[in-house]
Amino acid sequence: MNSIKFLPEGSLIHTEQNAQLISSYEKLMYAMENELIIEGIVTLCDSAHNLTVDLNGITGIIPHADTAIGIEDGSTREIAVISRVGKPVACTIQGIDEESGKLLLSRCKAQKEALRHLLTALSPGDIIPATVTHLEPFGAFVDIGCGNISLIGIESLSVSRISHPKDRFHTGDEIFAVVTALDYEKQRIFLSHRELLGTWEENAENFEIGQTVTGIVRGVEEYGIFIELAPNLSGLAEYRENIRVGDPVSVFIKSIIPEKMKIKLIIIDVFNRLHKRYIRPSDYVLTSGNIKQWRYSPKACTRKEIITTF
Repeated sequence: MNSIKFLPEGSLIHTEQNAQLISSYEKLMYAMENELIIEGIVTLCDSAHNLTVDLNGITGIIPHADTAIGIEDGSTREIAVISRVGKPVACTIQGIDEESGKLLLSRCKAQKEALRHLLTALSPGDIIPATVTHLEPFGAFVDIGCGNISLIGIESLSVSRISHPKDRFHTGDEIFAVVTALDYEKQRIFLSHRELLGTWEENAENFEIGQTVTGIVRGVEEYGIFIELAPNLSGLAEYRENIRVGDPVSVFIKSIIPEKMKIKLIIIDVFNRLHKRYIRPSDYVLTSGNIKQWRYSPKACTRKEIITTF
């Protein structure tokens, strides 16, 4: 069963619920007694990597050991703590420091509770919200709840080939992902994204033979140039010199062949920038529910099958 009880870090900060919980010292005590998760803004990371958090004018401290799961054993890098300055953090209130009178907070406990809940509530095929935290050549790291990070490999971002996740996302993007597997022993949740962007037929039905449309060059080979028309749809044009990966182009649609899952294109022009970026059709992009099986290739396709079974 899909569950969004624990959302990506930053999702609570501007909600009425969070505003009420941090509106006064008395409300913060209520949050502590009931072990509720709240969010505040990190204003300082000191030399010992303790975090200072602003809770509507009331100061809280997250001791270094409580800043993130894995920070004590070194499996989480210190940059994960340093980089929280100026950003929201999810945390629980553990008590009050007797010397300073400041609230003692734990981000680690909030993360553990969120991860426990997600591993219990989720099933393969569930669609969940996520926030992109950073990008690497091999994939996109996303926050799936209270700062718990999961990786979407570059091969799972879309069917259309891309050279780097930055071709699809930016840091801070709020996206959706589908759960592909859960590892209870290692406490990991595996995700994909391409199954949410429509099948070949759903993408292809937005185009017609004879149209001239815009696209982005995603691959250059001796036998042709791959051009992305939509995030889950590419066509092939004949090789042409001085074309580079990432170039925005206009292309003439020569043929659409469902049984071979092919679109043949002719490059008309190359631009310095794409004036109008393609839009993901909202009628088939999935943002909720559960997927049992996703078939990208058309039923009439005799070339190959692309199917994901959850």
